[in-house]
Amino acid sequence: MDETIKRNVMNIDINLLQKKFGKNLITNENLSKYSWFNLGGPADIFFRPENKLQISEFLRQLKGLKYDLYILGAGSNTLIRDSGVKGIVIKLSSKFSQIKLLDKDKIEAGAATFDRKVADFAKEHSLSGMEFLSCIPGSIGGAVAMNCGCYGSDISQILHSVKVLDTNGEEKIITKNEIQFHYRGNNLPKNYIILSVILKGLLSSKEAIEKKQTELIRKKNESQPSKIKTGGSTFKNSNGKKAWALIKESGCDSFSVGDAKISEKHCNFFINNGKAKASDIEKLINKVKEEVKLKTGINLELEIKIIGNEK
Repeated sequence: MDETIKRNVMNIDINLLQKKFGKNLITNENLSKYSWFNLGGPADIFFRPENKLQISEFLRQLKGLKYDLYILGAGSNTLIRDSGVKGIVIKLSSKFSQIKLLDKDKIEAGAATFDRKVADFAKEHSLSGMEFLSCIPGSIGGAVAMNCGCYGSDISQILHSVKVLDTNGEEKIITKNEIQFHYRGNNLPKNYIILSVILKGLLSSKEAIEKKQTELIRKKNESQPSKIKTGGSTFKNSNGKKAWALIKESGCDSFSVGDAKISEKHCNFFINNGKAKASDIEKLINKVKEEVKLKTGINLELEIKIIGNEK
């Protein structure tokens, strides 16, 4: 075992974990292939469980130990630093992407289910209110964690409940009323692992749902770049002003650092233009943030997540 890994994960018995979890646990795994930016260094421990029992057992093995834990969703809004993660990254496997109709107006979806799949499933079962999910890249677990939304809708409006595992590996069901939502966030503990969600829609006609969904997708395609290495919206809107407008008004829309640049189609989308490093993207983020603060007095907050160690 690499001595660096041994030091970074402190008292964790990696050999024991590898015996228990086999191919589901990888050391020094390159994280760039799990990020839409295609950037990022290795994780000391990368765990891809196939069921909740594996997660519970994994967490119990770590009980009493100190370690950094990151839950990685689809990687659509995550910038992973070049030096990687000195700790543990958990990414749910495709086994967590089951979806089913619970009641005539409720859907249960595994946390790894893609948002677009949820929107399409809702349409097929004549449930409205979830059309906006067709425009959000990523998985439904990540969407709940960030209270994702667009075009006037967000997850808090359709969430019924969420099933999670706490740090002791114990399962909990948390209803919507127990969660305090805010713009692009909520008060769920960051170290909770979301297993599945129940969403509640409104019965409607399939034709009306498809019409709305098609219109939202059209609006997205007209205004946002696609098929590029990006993390989606970089900054949150602030003080009633759109982040892209603040960036443009501050003259930042043509900024670049190395091979990191800003999309010409939508200036709140930052791009790995081919050979950028994660540090280039982060420098570009900070450069824009400083300039917007200087020109407008507004301190832009990140919508994407930056994980990993700086060195």
